[in-house]
Amino acid sequence: MSNQAQEAREALGARLRGFRKDAGFASGRAFAHATGWQESKVSRIENGKQNASEDDIRVWCTKTERPDQIDDLIATVRHIDELWLEWRRQLASGAEKRQSKALPVYAKTKLFRIWHPTLVWGTLQTAEYAAETFKQVVDFFEIPNDTEAATAKRLERQQYLYQGDRIFNVLLGEQALYTNFGGPEVMKGQLDRLLAVMRLARLNLGIIPHDAPTRIWPGNSFSMFDDRLVLVETYSAEFSITQPREIEQYAKAFALLQQSAVYGTAVRDRIFAAIQHFDRIPTDS
Repeated sequence: MSNQAQEAREALGARLRGFRKDAGFASGRAFAHATGWQESKVSRIENGKQNASEDDIRVWCTKTERPDQIDDLIATVRHIDELWLEWRRQLASGAEKRQSKALPVYAKTKLFRIWHPTLVWGTLQTAEYAAETFKQVVDFFEIPNDTEAATAKRLERQQYLYQGDRIFNVLLGEQALYTNFGGPEVMKGQLDRLLAVMRLARLNLGIIPHDAPTRIWPGNSFSMFDDRLVLVETYSAEFSITQPREIEQYAKAFALLQQSAVYGTAVRDRIFAAIQHFDRIPTDS
């Protein structure tokens, strides 16, 4: 869980503890008896060790005679949930819905800072490359196969490359040019796409060579949307960062990563080298 999510959970627990004490329940045991809960549940919620559900909030506020606080605290619980979203929950009905959620965020953003150490950023992907990534998502998370719809929704993001005055600062690890999604033909098509889009005036595409001196460890991929939101992806979940102090850390990390990157002709040279690499790999007949 992100620091921000944990801090929010602890703050909620402290607030609920205050309600309990104000209502005359001197101990968690007394409150557990009144609610029919386990005493350990009361303790975990109050100490930020367990998420309170929306039903828990309703019971807590009713028992402590604070019904006027129910709506506000339920909104808090939902916000905590949004800070750390398990992929299985997000993808329960397939991948398209998650791709659709990205579009309003992109529409509002003026400055994008993107770091992907091992694959091409979604907004720069070809349809074939994107489809291969979604096939892996479907298999890994065992979700409904809506690869075609999810791919189409991801490609809708590309409109923002050509609209307004947005700036896209995109960093890829050199490995992203070689991570093989779909075989040589898919990869060569994707690499050709990078050669085309890097000519866009508002796109600054940097590559961090595999042997470049580093100022900071590569870490997970992350996407920054202005100075208001960072999304970080792991194998199990995606978490949202909105706390200014944490966003500043990611901005600092991005600036350090940029110091290891090459641009312009050096990027083209590395893309051409990757194309030659895939030219040497036999295609499946």
